[in-house]
Amino acid sequence: MNRLGGAGRGCAATSRRTSRYTGLTIILTLVLTVVPRAADAAPRDGYYDSAQGLSGEALKNELHDIISVQRTISYSAVWEALKVTDQDPNNSSNVRLFYSQVSRAKSANGGNTGQWNREHVWPQSHGDFGTSAGPGTDLHHLRPEDVQVNGTRGNKDFDTGGSTVSNCSSCLTDGDSFEPPNAVKGDVARMVMYMAVRYEGGDGFADLEANNQVNGSTPYLGKISVLLQWHAQDPPSSAEQRRNDIIDSQYQGNRNPFIDHPEWAQSVFG
Repeated sequence: MNRLGGAGRGCAATSRRTSRYTGLTIILTLVLTVVPRAADAAPRDGYYDSAQGLSGEALKNELHDIISVQRTISYSAVWEALKVTDQDPNNSSNVRLFYSQVSRAKSANGGNTGQWNREHVWPQSHGDFGTSAGPGTDLHHLRPEDVQVNGTRGNKDFDTGGSTVSNCSSCLTDGDSFEPPNAVKGDVARMVMYMAVRYEGGDGFADLEANNQVNGSTPYLGKISVLLQWHAQDPPSSAEQRRNDIIDSQYQGNRNPFIDHPEWAQSVFG
C-alpha cells in the first residue's frame, strides 16, 4: 500500500516536506499542550499502547493497524446509528445537523427538501467507495445534514472563503471548496485525518490521502494545511468525545485517534 510521503505521492509528498507549516507547528504545539483530553473520553486500556513514542510515518502506520480492527454496518443501518450518535442533547426526539447546527426530528430523514440525510464528510467520489460497508458506512465521518446543505457541499474539498450557503448561514462555498461553521471545523479536520489513516488501500478500498490542494474526484482530499489550522482552533469537545465513545462501544469497536490524542495530528500530517 502507498504510505504518506511514499513513492507515487508526487506533489502531495513534496508539499509535506516543505517548511510552510513551521508557524502552524508552533501554534499547534502551544494549543494542544494546554488543552487536556476531555474527562469522558474512554479509550480501552492499552488501546494505543503500541503507538506510544512513535511519530511521523511510523505513527501513521501503527494507528492504521489499531483502528482497522473494526466492525462494519450497512448503509441502511447508518440511519438509525446517526439518531444515536448525533442525538440532540436538548431534545431526544431530534438529531443535531452537522454543518447547519440546527435540531431536526429524527423521523425527518430522507431525500426531500426539509429533511436530513447522510453526509459523507469524506465524499464518496474521492475514492469511488460508494455506500458499501467500509469507508461508505464508516460512522466516524458520517453525519446528519440538511438535504439542501448536503447537496451544496457535494464532493468539494475543504478550504476558506466563498458565498453564504442557503440553510447554513455560517457556511461558505465557491466552485471547488466548502467552509463549515467555526463550531465544527475541528470535527471536520479530525474526521478527514481519521479517514486518511484508516483507509490505506490494503482492504479492497482506495488509498485515501489528505493533501494540500482541491482535488475533484480523486482519492485525495484537502486542504490539509487549512484542516490543521481548524484542528488547532477547534479542539475536541466533550460532545465529540462522547460520539467517539458511542461509535466505539456500540457500533464499530474502533476510535478516531485524533480526538483522543490531538497532538498526533501534527506528527502525522504536518
